Amino acid sequence: MPELRTALAIVIVVALLATAAAQLRRGDADGDALGGTVVRVVDGDTIGVRIGDRVERVRYIGVDTPESVKPGASVQCFAEAAHELNERLVARRRVRLVTDAERRDRYGRLLAYVYRAGDGLFVNAELVRRGYAQTLTIPPNVRYAARLSTLARRARAAGAGLWGAC
Repeated sequence: MPELRTALAIVIVVALLATAAAQLRRGDADGDALGGTVVRVVDGDTIGVRIGDRVERVRYIGVDTPESVKPGASVQCFAEAAHELNERLVARRRVRLVTDAERRDRYGRLLAYVYRAGDGLFVNAELVRRGYAQTLTIPPNVRYAARLSTLARRARAAGAGLWGAC
């Protein structure tokens, strides 16, 4: 019987380690994760997500796309392209939203790392990787700052997206 207990303990430990590893790969080990459906793409870095019976305005953490809807400001170079890419990436799709240290910004928007539910694409990183967004690090929300910074350097060096157009 002791062998059975030992084997059972090993199975439990392996299962717990596998679960923890999956959470780390998905990026939600330290933050709260919410699921919802994108009902509106506001611009390149802001979306409206239906979570249950409410729609949350969600601002992507760690990235900044050129402005297209800022009151009193003209549309910036590559803003429409960033909006269109964001639309192609997430419009009408299920997403997983992972928060960081602060859940909301001063405008009441939910701050999140956005992942497509179907394939796990990290949307914040994809916008930067393709050159449609710059990094915007605002402590204490810094979990992926180094990763996003590396992607931005590569995009800039390659002249990708806004780096080649603006």
